[in-house]
Amino acid sequence: MPLPNPALRNPIVLPDGQPHAGTVMLSRVISHPNIQIGDYSYASDFQPPRDWASHLAPYLFAGARERLVIGRFCQIAHGVRFITASANHAQEGISCYPFPVFDPAQMADFQPDIRDTLIGHDVWIGYGAMILPGARIGDGAIIGAGAVVRGTIPPYAIVTGNPAIVARFRFPKPQIARLLSLKWWHWPQELLARAEPALLSGDLEMLESLAPD
Repeated sequence: MPLPNPALRNPIVLPDGQPHAGTVMLSRVISHPNIQIGDYSYASDFQPPRDWASHLAPYLFAGARERLVIGRFCQIAHGVRFITASANHAQEGISCYPFPVFDPAQMADFQPDIRDTLIGHDVWIGYGAMILPGARIGDGAIIGAGAVVRGTIPPYAIVTGNPAIVARFRFPKPQIARLLSLKWWHWPQELLARAEPALLSGDLEMLESLAPD
């Protein structure tokens, strides 16, 4: 079975032959100096925006001091928002009011929080989830609908709630270690096509047999 084409803006074709406008390959619709997106990662929205970058990360301005990095094969549902570090206010003083942002002479150098937001590979972010500044989500994690995520989420964890906590892990720890060592998301396209049945069925032994030397 062929893989989706990462070069297509709209990779899903409906039964009537029309592309589904609400699902996009993010690398084809976002060109932002502070956002890095891996191939095959897509987002869906019931009301597709004209500007996907500002829709997903509304506080991330070009030239800010932080980045949003999204790995390969990520799946991002409707209503997900990345609240990046530029949204944060300083908290050390008596007031959190951002006085310097109203002064053009001070604005460029005023950013109290410069943490990157890092999303691993093969991460599924469910409906309406909110990813807070500096979050680091491990490979293979699932972010439940409506979850509010901060801090570090381990690989292959399933997190839910506000604040998001680990509900369980998708696989036992030895299996997670084997999956992380395979790094299948970096395999060449022809090998990924052969590995698709193993990926869909959970056949780790088959996946390991296909791993490149």
